Amino acid sequence: MPRKPKRPCRYQGCKELAEDSEQYCPKHKKLMEEHYDTFTRGYNGHKRYGSQWRKIRTRYVHKHPLCEECLKHGRFVPVEEVHHIKPISEGGSNDESNLESLCRSCHEKIHRERGDR
Repeated sequence: MPRKPKRPCRYQGCKELAEDSEQYCPKHKKLMEEHYDTFTRGYNGHKRYGSQWRKIRTRYVHKHPLCEECLKHGRFVPVEEVHHIKPISEGGSNDESNLESLCRSCHEKIHRERGDR
């Protein structure tokens, strides 16, 4: 049975041909998969934070089950994120004094104000 003809690679400016069911030539396929993993899927929390962090986080959530920012305003919202007050990348640690229980809304607000997102 005859095979389908190869198609042009969808990568802008590439003149190579892609295999029958592929969108990109072999050269650009790997590049686009890495791009997808990085920008579309986001980061992998298991790579950034290991099992030790998950234990610390679980222990902290049990001690602080409500969003600490919302509590200051009299709202009782369950915790969704454990936030590092001073980021690990800036020399912060996983000590309880550097952690804060937050709901997703407060966590996003803090990062927006910092210019992280």
